Amino acid sequence: MVYMGKNIWRWAGVAAVVLAAAGGAAWWWGQGRPPDVSYRTAKIERGPLQASVSASGAVNPVTQVSVGTQVSGQIKELLVDFNSEVKAGQLIATIDPETFEYRVRQAQADVDAAEAAVLTAQANVSSARAAVSRARTDHSEAQRDLERKKSLVDKQFIAQTEAEKAQALVNTTRESVSSAEAQQGVAEAQVKSARAGVAQRQAQLSQARVDLQRTRITSPVTGIVIKRAVEKGQTVAASLQAPELFVIAQNLQDMQVEASIDESDVSRIRLGQKASFTVDAFPGQSFEGEIRQVRKAAQNVANVVTYVAVIGFSNTAGRLLPGMTANVRVVTETRDNALKIPNAALRVRIAGVDPAPAPADGTTPAAPAAAAPAAGANAATEFRNRLVTTLQLDAAQTEKVDAIYAEARPKFAQLRELPAEERGKARERVLGDLRVRIGEVLTPEQKLKYPALLAEATGRTVTRGRIYLLEDG
Repeated sequence: MVYMGKNIWRWAGVAAVVLAAAGGAAWWWGQGRPPDVSYRTAKIERGPLQASVSASGAVNPVTQVSVGTQVSGQIKELLVDFNSEVKAGQLIATIDPETFEYRVRQAQADVDAAEAAVLTAQANVSSARAAVSRARTDHSEAQRDLERKKSLVDKQFIAQTEAEKAQALVNTTRESVSSAEAQQGVAEAQVKSARAGVAQRQAQLSQARVDLQRTRITSPVTGIVIKRAVEKGQTVAASLQAPELFVIAQNLQDMQVEASIDESDVSRIRLGQKASFTVDAFPGQSFEGEIRQVRKAAQNVANVVTYVAVIGFSNTAGRLLPGMTANVRVVTETRDNALKIPNAALRVRIAGVDPAPAPADGTTPAAPAAAAPAAGANAATEFRNRLVTTLQLDAAQTEKVDAIYAEARPKFAQLRELPAEERGKARERVLGDLRVRIGEVLTPEQKLKYPALLAEATGRTVTRGRIYLLEDG
């Protein structure tokens, strides 16, 4: 009986161990087993593929002339205004001419005085010539008298002293002739000097007349006034440079976009490449042009180096106006028969870490309660979802933002290969381009909220040192 009781307790203990093991296995199977993995499939297709460069710029006329003034004074009349059509040589403004009229009169008086001085010098020349003629006559008479007296001395009709007196008179008259000829030369030189004075005064008179003429501001080209920088009664001063009065666009039918191309993309820009751009004034419309020029002068703003590419286009309808902001896209390369896979195939989301993708209707799903805060590789996904939620992006905008992220990922991957001292500057360029491209997707209302969202993102990622738009590997 005792032996039998011991076996019962032994079998009860074994049963308890088996039940505990079964319970642990069941718990592990329900809690510890990894969740089911689901996959989506897509076809690999062949079709056209394009590589492009995006940038922003401004619409400007091909030729615009800044009209200034070369003289100082008070604006007396303004004959044109904004949007006025003008022709070459047309009077568009006048400066008070009174001061310049007095200068012309003074210069004219100086010319008259110089011409009178010429007449006086010419009269002195005539007098000098008469004096030379008299001196020569006296010398000739003294020479003949000397010869007669020499003949009489030889015949001993007169004394030798008479011949010597005649010789002295000849010498005196000879010196008188030389002096008269010198005076004639001085008088002739004075005539040349007086004539030079006349030429100088005439030049001053011409300059005064030119300055008087410059008080009449005329249009140098035929076009449209797009800027007026002065008012009637305003005083303008032309000192080191001519003050700007008007800006005239020569032709608003042929215009261009000056776009800032990042230095990492400028090597792919070539003359003649097709380009398209949009402007905020005409949403949903695209305008076509082509690359006319790539300027070699670099522009450095906040350590970001860009180059200006000029995209020419025809503005025959006159809808685009100078100064409009243009979002430019330049197709740099095209493949007609390339293998293509969806961008989503190049991304991975970890269950429980990355939030679920946004639904096709543009709404953002709620984040799981157990999901850990995004950090490191998950920062870009968090910012993307904040962007969709805060700015209320629609389905089309969300798709474009995802495509921008996908295109930029390889650029960030390349940053790891750069030296540490170059990595920060290169990252800033990529981030700057990314911010601009995302801004191009937004509506004007969304653009007003975009800077605040960027500023908040900057404050939340101080440990990484940069805005976490895409750095998710």
